[in-house]
Amino acid sequence: MRRIAPVVVGIICGVGLVAAAVPTRAAVTLPNEQSSLPAPAGLRPQIEFWKKIFGVYSTNQVVIHDAWHLDWVYEVLDFRPLADSGASDAEVEDYIHSKVREEKERVRAMLMRLHQVGPDSSGLSDEERKIWAMMAGVKEPSKFLEAADEDRVRGQRGLRERFAAGVEVSRRYLPEMETIFRREGLPVSLTRLPLVESCFNVRAYSKVGAAGIWQFMPSTGRLYMRVDNAVDERRDPIRSTEAAAEHLKRNYDVLGTWPLAITAYNHGRAGIARAIDSVGSTDIVQIIQHYQGPAFKFASRNFYAEFIAALEVEQHFQDYFGPLSAHPPLRADTVVVPDYVTFKGLAQAAKADEDTLADLNPALTREVIDGRLRVPKGYQARVPVGASAGFAVRYASLPAAAKGQVRVAKAPGTKSHAAKGRRGSAQSARYVTHRVQRGQTLEGIAKRYRTTVAAIQRRNNLRGNGVRAGQSLVIPTT
Repeated sequence: MRRIAPVVVGIICGVGLVAAAVPTRAAVTLPNEQSSLPAPAGLRPQIEFWKKIFGVYSTNQVVIHDAWHLDWVYEVLDFRPLADSGASDAEVEDYIHSKVREEKERVRAMLMRLHQVGPDSSGLSDEERKIWAMMAGVKEPSKFLEAADEDRVRGQRGLRERFAAGVEVSRRYLPEMETIFRREGLPVSLTRLPLVESCFNVRAYSKVGAAGIWQFMPSTGRLYMRVDNAVDERRDPIRSTEAAAEHLKRNYDVLGTWPLAITAYNHGRAGIARAIDSVGSTDIVQIIQHYQGPAFKFASRNFYAEFIAALEVEQHFQDYFGPLSAHPPLRADTVVVPDYVTFKGLAQAAKADEDTLADLNPALTREVIDGRLRVPKGYQARVPVGASAGFAVRYASLPAAAKGQVRVAKAPGTKSHAAKGRRGSAQSARYVTHRVQRGQTLEGIAKRYRTTVAAIQRRNNLRGNGVRAGQSLVIPTT
């Protein structure tokens, strides 16, 4: 990596100052939702912080702030000049990581010095005086020492570009999403929760395995949807919205308020129930301020405030982003797949190119799109408008090799078995199931089955090289 001059990083926001004017409004909600989706005054500092993250700060800006008092902003580091200088993405990321770490340590050192000097504020630098003034309302003598804790000084990147893009993409799906939530009797504003979860990135995958715009984990997703090697309905915005509506409705039925039900979407229904028992209150502000559960960390504490902030920014997006290019609403016909069919064959029957068909059916996994697995029998496929007419005739004319049952490979020491639709074509990929033994690595497993680490990672949605004993892996072979 070439040397990058430090002058490209600017401090655009001093301690406690606002980087840009942000509209300050009470939450604007759809009719009859004001009481059910409140914006408590006790969360207003957090809400205003997240509004700036979503609507003001760029992805190449990092806010250095306190993790408990989000209105305690120490600095905003601006890496936009570096990103615009022609440096590679890797260089930018490495430099941001290094400078943020340095800045956090510098802020911690200032806080430690403020703790050491005690009540005498003479001899402080201008920056230290600003911190002193910012925390003047807190009377605890250990406030600077506590604020200097590693878990308290935090860096948060802006999301302005991603959020704006999410608002544009959301218009493709929101009409049908809103219809689903109205049908279920739920607040329609809840359809904006994917702006917090994924910025409406249909292909979003988290490092822990959450997928789709609603970021369902596999275990939760399987309660409501099909999640397997051929079809992952978590990635389908409409199908996953139906699942999210059911999941949120269950949260509300158990917990009784929407602030709690929404927080449970992040922290879990049982976790919020424990929080209620611990604090002795269903008040979301009281729970956020006083609950000390070991898993109730920054993300859970801030989830509801993030949602309200996202609502306020989205409902006034022109104030933040100016005119946006909304994606046109999703329009498609639906057909039921009669057999296990190759994706290429389905595209031919649907009179669609493969890219268009894949875009309309994001639940189909890469293994299906690439031809290593077949589109399952009974799958409800979206096809271009008008393509359902004559579909049955075109489908019937497909060659026999494109439809029906194929055989799969057998794992060492096991009997082979037929599996309808598990393979993309008669001459191509097969699979075996492997249970990881203690001491095994992905590289060793790949060598054993004469495949690659990358192929195993793709097939199992793995984001790294780590595997654990007892884990079940689907291994693509030839």
